[in-house]
Amino acid sequence: MMLQMRLKTVLEYAGLSQAELARGVGLSTAAINLLVNRSKYPKSPERQKLQGDVVEWLSSKGVKEEQLEGCFEPAEFRSRQTPGRCNALCPINQLLQEKELTPMLLRKQSLKPQAKQHFQLTRDPFADPRSSEDLFLSAEIRYVRESLYQATTFGIFLAVVGESGSGKSTIRKELHERLRNDSQTLIVIEPYVLGMEERESQGRPLRAADICASILHGVAPEKRLPQSSEARFRAVHEALRESYRMGNRHVLIIEESHSLPNSTLRHLKRFFELEEGFARLLSVVIIGQTELGERLSERNPALREVVQRMELVRLPPLGENLSAYLKHRFGLAGKSIDDVVDAGGIEALRTRLQGQNQHKGHYSMLYPLAVHNLLTAAINAAAEVGADRVDADIVMGV
Repeated sequence: MMLQMRLKTVLEYAGLSQAELARGVGLSTAAINLLVNRSKYPKSPERQKLQGDVVEWLSSKGVKEEQLEGCFEPAEFRSRQTPGRCNALCPINQLLQEKELTPMLLRKQSLKPQAKQHFQLTRDPFADPRSSEDLFLSAEIRYVRESLYQATTFGIFLAVVGESGSGKSTIRKELHERLRNDSQTLIVIEPYVLGMEERESQGRPLRAADICASILHGVAPEKRLPQSSEARFRAVHEALRESYRMGNRHVLIIEESHSLPNSTLRHLKRFFELEEGFARLLSVVIIGQTELGERLSERNPALREVVQRMELVRLPPLGENLSAYLKHRFGLAGKSIDDVVDAGGIEALRTRLQGQNQHKGHYSMLYPLAVHNLLTAAINAAAEVGADRVDADIVMGV
């Protein structure tokens, strides 16, 4: 297990950040992080030259010579004994003592050409799926996928809720592809949500009149939208009836639905209740982030009538499916995950993206986008330091 360098204390004492040091010596922040926290040197420049560059830069910032003495030696480190996990590798228990258990999210990361070449990756394993065959299907994702499809077939009011980066848009795209191969005629109505916000002060809320316009445009584009509310809703109902009698089904899909006003959510129930005999004329699917699920709680009296008629499904974190998911994604890139990330590195990913909160208890950010960004940064850092594989030290260091 690599230990922190005394260099970290020198930086803190001088009020200098690792990012500033990285810029000063021409390395990435990840490389300096691994150097300072794990004593891992990058492949380039040579160790002696890098140490000289660091000392020169620190001296230029006013750090005295006596303070720099021994700065590349390991700092004293006393570990506390923590209970081990039966499925965890030994290094992780030590790493947990150094990092607080709070989810760590990175901004959008891109795989660098140097990293692709280093690990012989001809395709980015985290590129967007190109077809339904690329979709990772756990039991939970299969349930959400089938719930979406059933909503288009049988007239269901459905809400799909998930964290940012949990795969909501991917599931919607896969639904479109699946519907294109369906033998029955289905008209998909998707109002534009660009600039949509819940309140007027933040943007333009999506109203029932906007939904009417979208339905009429999708079902009967030749018809003019009436000006009065009563005539507008009557025209929409008649257009859906005529289309249904011609053998069409209809589904209204609204993304970013966490930004819908409560009034529009209540109106969606009324759109859903449009019928021809016993048949529903319009399925309604709303897709949004976790705030939508909180608003659709049984304890929210403002949306009581909506909640009672709506089915709600959630996209969960990867959890125990993390290893299977990574195996699937690297398989799509023609590479074995074992050639790029070792078992300790995968366990460290789990550690970095899960945590304990005194108010919420255990919580997880093990969603595809967060995993992609963290592992991409780790792969870039591993290539920079010349590591054969991404290990726990590297994941915990980026």
